Amino acid sequence: MAQKGDQLDQETFSCSICLDLLKDPVAIPCGHSYCMNCINNYWDEGEKKLPSCPQCRETFIPRPALVKNTMLAALVEQLKKTGLQAAPADHCYAGPEDVACDFCSGRKLKAVKSCLFCLASYCEKHLQPHHDSSTFKKHQLVHPSKNLQDNICPRHGEVMKMFCRTDQKCICYLCSVDEHKGHDTVSAAAERTERQRKMEVRRQQIQQEIQGREKDVKLLQQEVEDINQSADKTVEDSEEMFTELISLLQKRSSEVKQQIRSQQETEVSRVRELEEKLQQEISDLKRRDAEMKQLSDTEDHNQFLHSCPSLSPLSESTHSSSISIRPLRYFQDVAAAVSEVRGRLQDILRDTWTNISLTITDVDVLLPRPEPTSRAGFLKYSCEITLDPNTVNPWFSLSEENRKVTVMNKRQSYSDHPDRFIHFHQVLSRESLTGRHYWEVEKTAGRVSVAVSYKNISRSEKESRFGFNDTSWSLDCYSGSYGFIYNNIETSIPGPLSSRIGVYLDHRAGVLSFYSVSETMTLLHRVQTSFTQPLHSGVRVYDPPGNSAEFCKLR
Repeated sequence: MAQKGDQLDQETFSCSICLDLLKDPVAIPCGHSYCMNCINNYWDEGEKKLPSCPQCRETFIPRPALVKNTMLAALVEQLKKTGLQAAPADHCYAGPEDVACDFCSGRKLKAVKSCLFCLASYCEKHLQPHHDSSTFKKHQLVHPSKNLQDNICPRHGEVMKMFCRTDQKCICYLCSVDEHKGHDTVSAAAERTERQRKMEVRRQQIQQEIQGREKDVKLLQQEVEDINQSADKTVEDSEEMFTELISLLQKRSSEVKQQIRSQQETEVSRVRELEEKLQQEISDLKRRDAEMKQLSDTEDHNQFLHSCPSLSPLSESTHSSSISIRPLRYFQDVAAAVSEVRGRLQDILRDTWTNISLTITDVDVLLPRPEPTSRAGFLKYSCEITLDPNTVNPWFSLSEENRKVTVMNKRQSYSDHPDRFIHFHQVLSRESLTGRHYWEVEKTAGRVSVAVSYKNISRSEKESRFGFNDTSWSLDCYSGSYGFIYNNIETSIPGPLSSRIGVYLDHRAGVLSFYSVSETMTLLHRVQTSFTQPLHSGVRVYDPPGNSAEFCKLR
C-alpha cells in the first residue's frame, strides 16, 4: 500500500507534458501545474491557436503571465531529497517496436489498450475515461495494435464491421450495398464467432495430437532410460562373466604350468638317478680296466696266471638299452594339446560371437531407420570385407590382403576344409554381418555374381551355388544385363552397366539393396525379408581364367 501511495505522490508532482518531476513549477489559471519551459514551449508550438491547458483544454485570452510557484517548487525539491522519481521507468516509454499512446504529449508512454471504436491507442492514464464514463461503455478495447487503420475501409473511410464470405475479405456497410451487393455477407462478429468455433475444434484436435506426442515423448524417454539401465547392467554382467572366463583360463594355465614343472622335476630326477648309476658303472669299468692293464704289464708269468685265472664276460648295463634321446620333443604333445584347445576356443568365439553381435543389434528401439539417399550416406556404414581362405574355391587365386579372387587355369594347393566350395568358383567373407553395412565390389568385364549368404549354405554340388537355395541372395552381373536369383528363381533386372556394384544391408530391418555405382548410384534391386542368421558377403566368378572380383577399400 505504501508503494501505491508513493506512486500517487509522484503523479501529483509530475508534469503531464514531460512526465518528469516539475522543474520551476507554474500554475496556469485553470489550476493545473507544469514546468515553466514545458508550458511555454507547448504554447509556442501552437502559436496561431489560443493558449490552452494540455489536460482540460481550457483556453486563455490573453496568454497568461507565468510566475514560479515557490511553495510547489519547495515540495518538489523535498521529494527529490527522499529519492522519489516521478518519471516512469524507461521501459514504460514507447520504443520503436511499441504501440505509443495517441494522447500523450512529449515523450509518449506505451499503450496498454487500443479502442476499435475510437481507432486510437491509450496508456493507462489516458485510458481511464473508458473505464469511468458510460459514454465509452460499448467501445471495444483490445491489445495495443499498430494496425488500427487497417479497420478503415480505404474506399469509403468507414469502419469495416462486415465480412464478405464470397470474396473472403472485411468490408464496410457501404461496400455491402455497392460492389459486394448480392454476395454472402455477414457481420465481422458473426464470421469471427464461426471461425472461432472451427478454430476451437481444430485446437482440440491439435491438443489431442500434442497429448499423443507428449505421451510418445515420455515413452521414448522411458525407452532411453530402460536402454541405458539394461546396457549398464549387461555390461556389468558381461564383464563379470568375461572376468570369470579369464580367471578360469588363467587357472587352467597355472595348472598346466604346475603339471609340466612337476613332470619336469620327476623326469629330470629319474634321468639324474639313471645318470648316477651309469657314472658308477663307468667308474667300476675304468677300475677293472686299470687292474687288467696293470696285470697285463706284469712280466712274471706265474704271478699273471695266479692273479688272472680266467676272464669272466662283462656284465651288460641294464640301462643302456632303455635310453632313447628325443631332443626338443619331450613336451611337444602338451603344446599340441593346448594349441588344439586354443583352436577350439577360437572357433567357438568366432561362431558364437556373431550370435552375440546379432543379439546386440536386434535390440529394438521404436525409431525408423531410413535407407541412405546418397553415396556419402552409404559410406557412413562402409565396412572392411576380407575373404575367408577356408571357403575359397581351389581354382581361385587369393590376393595377399584376402580382398581379391582371380580365376586360374590350374588348381591351387589349398588344404582340405569342410567350409571350402569345391563345385563352384565361389568364396565367402570372413566377417559375419549384422546391423547396417555397405560395401562395394569391383569386377572385370566377365560374368560375376555378387551375393550374401548364411554361413551354413550347403557345400554339396547342386545346392551350394549362390542364389539357388533359400540361404543366399545373388545379383548376377552379365556382360550386358543383370539378374537377381533367390531360391532358384531368377528375375531379369534393367539398369546401367557398371564395373562396380554397391551392396547395402540393414540386417535387423531385413533390407538388402544392390546398386550400380559410377558417378551416381542407381538402385538395381531391393529385397525386403527377415534374416534369421548373420550374413556373409560372397562372390562367384565365372571362367575364363583371369576373370576377377575385388572388395574395395572405402575408407
